[in-house]
Amino acid sequence: MDISVIIPLYNEAESLPELTKWIQRVMRDNNYTYEIIFINDGSTDNSWEVIEELNRNDESIHGIKFRRNYGKSPALYCGFDRAKGDVVITMDADLQDSPDEIPALYNMITKEGYDLVSGYKKKRYDPLSKTIPTKLFNATARLVSGIKNLHDFNCGLKAYRNEVVKSIEVYGDMHRYIPYLAKNAGYSKIGEHVVRHQARKYGSSKFGISRFFHGYLDLISLWFLSHFSYRPMHIFGLWGSLVFLIGFISAIILGANKLYALAEGIPYRLVTDSPYFHISLTMMIIGTQLFLTGFIAELISRTSQERNKYNIAKEI
Repeated sequence: MDISVIIPLYNEAESLPELTKWIQRVMRDNNYTYEIIFINDGSTDNSWEVIEELNRNDESIHGIKFRRNYGKSPALYCGFDRAKGDVVITMDADLQDSPDEIPALYNMITKEGYDLVSGYKKKRYDPLSKTIPTKLFNATARLVSGIKNLHDFNCGLKAYRNEVVKSIEVYGDMHRYIPYLAKNAGYSKIGEHVVRHQARKYGSSKFGISRFFHGYLDLISLWFLSHFSYRPMHIFGLWGSLVFLIGFISAIILGANKLYALAEGIPYRLVTDSPYFHISLTMMIIGTQLFLTGFIAELISRTSQERNKYNIAKEI
């Protein structure tokens, strides 16, 4: 099979028939063998009934129905798990992503050798309240991930080699960082393709400003996991030892000053009356806690089934 199209959706019943016909036309014009996988993420409208009707008319259309709304990442995870096409295309169900972009994305994967191609909505039809935070978010994501050539990490229109989607785990709200997940899994040939952004035709946007705050927290988590998930002691142990050492040396200096004053007969206050003593003691406690945190994290990592799970490219 050439292409699997994965479409997560939430309350998009009106757009599904039009989107399906559009995808079918593109596939027919290019002689692609394909499947369309709709993931109904707990919709409260009649989206599932529409998907069932579409399936009765075309066996290449499949559907997954969640009992409640879980989010886009779990929907993509289920779609990736079931995708059979050599190239996997993801897109939103609101008609803002154009299926006419599929052939270009497909060719970049199959002919130009990309592992992943992300769409770039260079000209957007969103309000400033969404476009400005989006630019800041993408700039931060480029800086942290090191993927300098991507301008739109959160674009729903992406193409992947099937091997890529089977090698990454999308959870929580990590769908925003699938290129970063792919890079961490060893798929470094990541490209970008400028795509057309269309104004929403039906329904209302599910966008909320809280997504940006969650997105930054997820980005920090992903950065930490990508660097220290297999060696947590390297960060907790290092900083714990450093903080403890500074506190210990400070305490030694305070004690040495006290002893010197006593030897010289110089009046000197109690060491415990000095604020520096309490700062030193606090630093030693914090340093010990950090070191123990790294030690416990190392024990957990050592017993994890994922500890020695590596992405092998080839074997002969």
